[in-house]
Amino acid sequence: MGLIRSLQLITFESLGLSTELLRAIAEQGYTEPTPVQEQAIPIILEGADLMARAQTGTGKTAGFTLPLLQKLNASPTKAGQRRPVRALILTPTRELAAQVQESVVSYGKYLPLKSTVVFGGVNINPQISKLRIGVDVLVATPGRLLDHARQKTVDLSKVEFLVLDEADRMLDMGFLPDIKKVMALLPKQRQTLLFSATFSDEIKKLAATFLRTPKTVEIARHNTPSELVEQIVHPVDRERKRALLSWMIGEKNWKQVLVFTRTKHAANRLSKQLSQDGISADAIHGNKSQGARTRALAEFKAGKVRVLVATDIAARGLDIDQLPHVVNFELPNVPEDYVHRIGRTGRAGREGQAVSLVCIDEHQHLKNIERLVKIDLPKLVIPGYEPNPLIKAEAIPNGRNGGNRSGGSSHRWESGRPRSNHGAKTRSSGQGHQYR
Repeated sequence: MGLIRSLQLITFESLGLSTELLRAIAEQGYTEPTPVQEQAIPIILEGADLMARAQTGTGKTAGFTLPLLQKLNASPTKAGQRRPVRALILTPTRELAAQVQESVVSYGKYLPLKSTVVFGGVNINPQISKLRIGVDVLVATPGRLLDHARQKTVDLSKVEFLVLDEADRMLDMGFLPDIKKVMALLPKQRQTLLFSATFSDEIKKLAATFLRTPKTVEIARHNTPSELVEQIVHPVDRERKRALLSWMIGEKNWKQVLVFTRTKHAANRLSKQLSQDGISADAIHGNKSQGARTRALAEFKAGKVRVLVATDIAARGLDIDQLPHVVNFELPNVPEDYVHRIGRTGRAGREGQAVSLVCIDEHQHLKNIERLVKIDLPKLVIPGYEPNPLIKAEAIPNGRNGGNRSGGSSHRWESGRPRSNHGAKTRSSGQGHQYR
């Protein structure tokens, strides 16, 4: 049976999607479903609650958007009646909310359904106007949704479908109290879908509280980067990271690079320095106005800005087609965030490259990441940027080690050839001496 099953071609049509949705899917250039779509869509169409674990870049947004649109269209609001909110999609960040809404619009373009998105950081009045007209699908961040609820500008008493997207990220960001408040406003009889990159104990507890005998879909192993992503580490002193990054972008003629820093201040500083180096760059983080964040992302996607420097708040909210390069200018304090960062590339079957610039301060962070992903990441020292062995490690604030030094002067890069296990790619990212 397994062999027969593997020879059967799974298509969006075979999943039972309508002609209108199939037309919209074809216009997006997709020909066959991803594993999460293949497994999730039939479960959602049959009406069961769902708990799905899928890494970023697996196509999960379409996995819940397509069947929700189909179910909503099967029982449309009667003509002349005000549209109640029937599907609510909660996301942790503004960027993710905006991009989920884009998917709803794209896939639902041939259906008579209305949708809108609400999030903070922008004027609430235009959102109120759209909600008054009535929408079938509402995409929202928890805080702004509760603002609307307090002002009585949204009615959630008719919600039939609830999606918790990036549920683990919402918990990480402290949204659990807000989620509970939102749940109290919803009908008890509804279909609930929870999507998460991890199935932590907290996520399981959340699911047990709000889902009814859910079916489970698990697509990728926990904290496993895509094998389509080439991962490489360039050892370099902390004060020479920016010079190395500028050199790499220019020497390798990288056209589109997403760069991660740990702090908002570092993102602003690096963006300004790259611009001074003649490389068009912009920064995106929580202190930027929503208008500035939206504009920076749009210009990056359009190729008007070559480098987008982001903090981890953007790690799961950015969906950029065919993004070729992600750079960890600074390693994240939390190892799991490394996986989410590099998940921005190597999507939809395309290869990508994740480069990490690692200084002596970050040796323990690197060890923690390698332990998490079960890979010894290949190291390549770029000639002219060799680390100075006399530089001592400095403490990294807010690390998992309580602010202790994350490395030490006794920890040096050991000469040898790079090791790579469990499918990590080791293609050289340039000429240089190879170390591990």
